[in-house]
Amino acid sequence: MKIAVVASPVTPLRPAQQGGAQAFLCDLATGLAERGHDVRLHCAEGSDVAGVRLVMVPAPRDARAALVIPGGAPPPPAPGVAAALEAMFDAIAADRVDAVSQHAFDALAFTLARGLPVLHTLHLPPIVESVVRAAVQVEGARLATVSASCQATWRSAGVEVGELLPNGVGDEPVPAKPDHTALIAGRISPEKGIEHALAAARNAGLAVRIAGAPYDPAYEVDLSATEQLGSLTRRDLRLVMARSAVTICAIRWEEPFGMVAAEAQMAGCPVAAYRRGALPEVVEEGVSGYLAAPDDIGDLSHAIRRCLALDRAAVRASARRRLGLGVAVDRYEKALERAAQ
Repeated sequence: MKIAVVASPVTPLRPAQQGGAQAFLCDLATGLAERGHDVRLHCAEGSDVAGVRLVMVPAPRDARAALVIPGGAPPPPAPGVAAALEAMFDAIAADRVDAVSQHAFDALAFTLARGLPVLHTLHLPPIVESVVRAAVQVEGARLATVSASCQATWRSAGVEVGELLPNGVGDEPVPAKPDHTALIAGRISPEKGIEHALAAARNAGLAVRIAGAPYDPAYEVDLSATEQLGSLTRRDLRLVMARSAVTICAIRWEEPFGMVAAEAQMAGCPVAAYRRGALPEVVEEGVSGYLAAPDDIGDLSHAIRRCLALDRAAVRASARRRLGLGVAVDRYEKALERAAQ
């Protein structure tokens, strides 16, 4: 098939990603291309994705204003982002593709895709009203999301999402001896519960390393007592996960998937997380991690301690069985074939 994969023009796609959705769609585009499909990845200028043809538009000057901040105000109108999306869809329409895998969480993307053989993937819950209004106009068979939990939140908002397409992560063994340090990874933003993770790790007697970059400019958190690694490439992050005793996901919102948790397990690192959003779907409790009552730091500390006793080979085996990239690409391949009909 000739497939257009559409990324949000708000951020370039790079080896060190800001979010799990961006990381996954790079893997998806590359995976589809490796299977012989003619793939074009439409993205912002400055993107760097090996193994796939990139069709880039100039990076919008108002991109930062258009970032979706969970729990924050709706993003204001961004004419530059709108122009970038219009350029993307003009190129797709002229290219006469068989299917479009659309991942931009922007109401205009739904409008511009009308009449195309499109499958929209909703990587976020229904937290932006304009996107909800746009999605409700799309038939359910052309909407997908990444977890049963996220699918349920969209249904409660009046949007029927027909396709369930969980993300997947690559299976790349990274042998390493774990130390007595907990990892907090991902964007540095309030909904990630970094203060809770720090407190729980301290209660459990572990040092903490942080891998990630600031996302919400209004958010401040004291990281002075941690080892700060900044934004890492996927390969480097996997190595850090392999040598960390546990990865803590103290999420404070309805996490739609949890790529950090999936990546950690694939590296053999158990996950301690709040039982919220899609984490019960991503973590095999008692095998690859333990879940705690939401917002209960004491219970999260207990989950961390229990994770230290888990068999790391079993953690990785669980991830390989449930969370592999190959199965995720299989699902998309079939869903895009249906979208093309």
